[in-house]
Amino acid sequence: MALLVIHTGGTIGMVQTDQGFAPSSGVLETAIEALQSAGDVTGQVEVRAFDPLIDSAQATPVDWSKIAATIHESYEQFDGFVVTHGTDTLAYTAAALCLALRGLIKPVIVTGAMLPLTVEGTDGTRNLRDALRAVTEAPAGVWVQFAGNLLHGGRVRKSHSHAFDAFEAESAPTPPAIPAEVFTLDQVGDHRVGMVSITPGTCAELIGYAAEVCDGIVLRCYGSGTAPETPALRAALSQAQARSIPVVAVSQCAEGGIRLGTYAAGGILRETGVIDGRDMTPEMAYAKVQFALSLFDSIDAQRDYLTTCQCGEYTAA
Repeated sequence: MALLVIHTGGTIGMVQTDQGFAPSSGVLETAIEALQSAGDVTGQVEVRAFDPLIDSAQATPVDWSKIAATIHESYEQFDGFVVTHGTDTLAYTAAALCLALRGLIKPVIVTGAMLPLTVEGTDGTRNLRDALRAVTEAPAGVWVQFAGNLLHGGRVRKSHSHAFDAFEAESAPTPPAIPAEVFTLDQVGDHRVGMVSITPGTCAELIGYAAEVCDGIVLRCYGSGTAPETPALRAALSQAQARSIPVVAVSQCAEGGIRLGTYAAGGILRETGVIDGRDMTPEMAYAKVQFALSLFDSIDAQRDYLTTCQCGEYTAA
């Protein structure tokens, strides 16, 4: 098999510097050569690295587009793709690739590490080896391979800041790929999308500012989708509605999602046109709003896209 590894940077390929860990060229390539020499990885493996390599804290939708475009341009040359990425924003990138690669019928595996390959006790060697094996066996779609687990790319989230088993994803019957007859790249722009949380005594002025200047908002609500009924919050959400910008509500709870209408306290959300994000992760909701704004001009079309399950990112029932 012919495999393409797209190395963006991140902890997996870092070395120790005077300022702390930083990406360094050649680290990943050396590790792959060692795996090949040991017989742990077979077949043709080509590495294409970002220049410069980035810490994933610096990643933006522009980088999502760069990764997706590389896969699209090289699609006929390779049987599968591995993306090595920093863990801080890995879930955002996995979500974006699910949405960008419409009609994907090959596996794309995203992986990284909590400790660099250059550090004793690294988890990077295992994750890299597992990803290079998984890409030869996994179903079509965008998956995250981490700590021995193959996770749905549209539902994955980082659940721990330093444990090796740092990622989780709810299972889904729908694979992490948008079905289409022809493999197509959906381009994403870098829009002003704000993510704000409801809190006790919410600073509604902050949400109001987002409603004035942002192109879209992800609103992290309580539990099943509740928010305080206050004049300031209603004014903020009404401003977003008047500007015809999408506002998607997701739960602050890691599991279960929201269901607008369960509680009367969520009435303010329904009445101001907030979109029910169901059990989407905040990372997927953010990426999906970016794509909705990139692909469609009207709020009605954006709403249709956001309320349609594209790649198993939320529970359909």
